[in-house]
Amino acid sequence: MTDFLSPTERSDRMSRIRGKDTQPELALRKVLHRLGLRYRLHVAELPGKPDLVFPRYRTVVFVHGCFWHRHAGCNVATTPKSNTPFWLEKFDKNVARDTRVTEQLEALGWRVFVAWECELASMTRARATGERLNALIRQ
Repeated sequence: MTDFLSPTERSDRMSRIRGKDTQPELALRKVLHRLGLRYRLHVAELPGKPDLVFPRYRTVVFVHGCFWHRHAGCNVATTPKSNTPFWLEKFDKNVARDTRVTEQLEALGWRVFVAWECELASMTRARATGERLNALIRQ
């Protein structure tokens, strides 16, 4: 199947994909804040600039998009039909980077957790994910 958008339109659409303050990230932040956890955002001094940093607990949380970070078994993590080799290479690099960053953070003494986009899709799911992370972070 060919792309129904021109290269310029596709480029414009892709450029609008945000890396910070996404809806899933905002939903998780809201839940964790209500549970009394305080955090810093996107700390540049740490490898990978984690989405949420809990210095008191030496813990970081990444909010990963299922498509971009290849959430195993998730319906959102599809592979595009056009330009497939490009996408497969991009996804492999993303996953390799995620693994490398996690190893670097753990070597520095940080605990690393990941919240997936599909786990934050509704407020009910975001609340459940936030409560699970709250328990893990406070351990």
